[in-house]
Amino acid sequence: MAFRRHLPIMLFGCAAAVLPLALKDPYYLGILVFIGIFSIATMGLNLLMGYAGQISLGHAAFYALGAYATGILTAKYNVHFLPALAAAIIVTAGIAYVIGMACLRLKGHYLAVATLAAGEIVFICLNASVGFTGGPSGLAGIPSIEIGGFSFDSDFKFYYLVWAVFILLFILTANIINSRTGRALRCLHSSEVAAAAMGINVTTLKVQIFVLSAVYAALAGVLYGHSVTFISPQASDLMFSVKLLTMIVVGGMGHLWGGVLGAALLTLLPEALSAFHDYELIIYGSILLVIVMFLPGGLMRGFETLYVTILKKVRGRG
Repeated sequence: MAFRRHLPIMLFGCAAAVLPLALKDPYYLGILVFIGIFSIATMGLNLLMGYAGQISLGHAAFYALGAYATGILTAKYNVHFLPALAAAIIVTAGIAYVIGMACLRLKGHYLAVATLAAGEIVFICLNASVGFTGGPSGLAGIPSIEIGGFSFDSDFKFYYLVWAVFILLFILTANIINSRTGRALRCLHSSEVAAAAMGINVTTLKVQIFVLSAVYAALAGVLYGHSVTFISPQASDLMFSVKLLTMIVVGGMGHLWGGVLGAALLTLLPEALSAFHDYELIIYGSILLVIVMFLPGGLMRGFETLYVTILKKVRGRG
């Protein structure tokens, strides 16, 4: 049963392993690296919003915190990557816990505004701490990731690292969703009152899933920072949080593959519409509006519905 459940991600992993061998242009390889990084971030946000039903408009803050934590430790203090990664996870999880305890008692648009405010506070702090973070100019000179003497110093090597991390996290997330915790999250999404009546500690579960989703975002930020060797406060601004939200809404909220599809589409779309960069917020808003109106379950749910409809018609004719 477990093998059948993980078969799609195994096939996806095989395809991902072969794909770079067919790509000759480093530009396309770089785009695939970004798709993998954004897929990791949206996977965590999808757990929080798609499965637990908790809104967050400040997740870009955790993405930036992860990147800055390892960036500062490795670039300024010559700390090895693995201890720096552990520190980034601990710091991000701690800040997410404090924010979660303060914000997750709220519901609906109040929660959205609270998380947005928390994200803006992080953005302001990163901008103001010029001596520590580089301020608006950002932090440059972040070294390549080195593990066990092996350096991921090229797009080709980094591609395999990013997608290996993605596959491991995907399997972990699938196991969470299909576990007792996953059923509790879906119950929480449907009704907090019903979840509490079933004996679920609603507050604890919401904070736990918020912290876990923040750690996913931090890991994505770590990979991003060491990929481009630079990080700026713009990585924590509202626009990036909206972009992550748009990815899971377009791909399919509450569907594991939805985040991957959304990340791929909204990473490739700016490349195709680079001439309209000044209208980026309008474009994302329009996409969100169209999806919410005509495909409220996202593209993955739309594909599933189409598949079931076609299958019924084929069987009916048979």
